[in-house]
Amino acid sequence: MTASYQVYPIGRIHKDDSGVRIEIEDAFQEALDGLDGFSHITVLYWFHQNDTAKKRGILKVRPRKDPTNPLTGVFATHSPCRPNLIAITHCRITAIDGNVIRIDEIDAYDQTPVIDIKAFIPMDRLAKESVRVPDWVNNRRKGGGAP
Repeated sequence: MTASYQVYPIGRIHKDDSGVRIEIEDAFQEALDGLDGFSHITVLYWFHQNDTAKKRGILKVRPRKDPTNPLTGVFATHSPCRPNLIAITHCRITAIDGNVIRIDEIDAYDQTPVIDIKAFIPMDRLAKESVRVPDWVNNRRKGGGAP
């Protein structure tokens, strides 16, 4: 590896009895202008609880922690163990108030650092293409996890 990059959090995910929200750092509040015109966002966040050399070195997992699934490279899964701990998910916006984006749900822990947010714009091109996935993607067994 010849290059490295620094990524700084723009906010944090909060989960409590009042719901799920993303609190954006005050310095980035202006970046939310216009976001209220969208129903969904794409959230990029950091798998901070997996930030160890050992977990960054895991290159193959059994998807969804299901031992019946084939051993699969992490780039072909949504595993939180990966060389770079970047997560991505789509969320429905329920409200925006100042520097707080309320969302319906997110597959992240409370206090997870958010590294970017993008307005979700559907890609018509993908809707017209045939999308192919392995069988294990559609096999939702009980007890399956994220990896």
